[in-house]
Amino acid sequence: MEIKIGVRQAPRELVIETDETTAEVSAKVTEALTADGILTLTDTKGRQVIVPASAVAYVETGDERQHPVGFGVV
Repeated sequence: MEIKIGVRQAPRELVIETDETTAEVSAKVTEALTADGILTLTDTKGRQVIVPASAVAYVETGDERQHPVGFGVV
């Protein structure tokens, strides 16, 4: 799933590809924002992205479903 994080006073957003579900990401974002803590997410390659909650402008989650690619019959 693709996650986009808008960072305050930054011209570009962070884009992360993760195996976590929408519910897991939403819980992490909510926890970080309510505690004014740190949002930590792990991408598909095992790298961590750490963003202070005070710097988060928005978080956009993508679709969890895998879209078929190619011309084969499904």
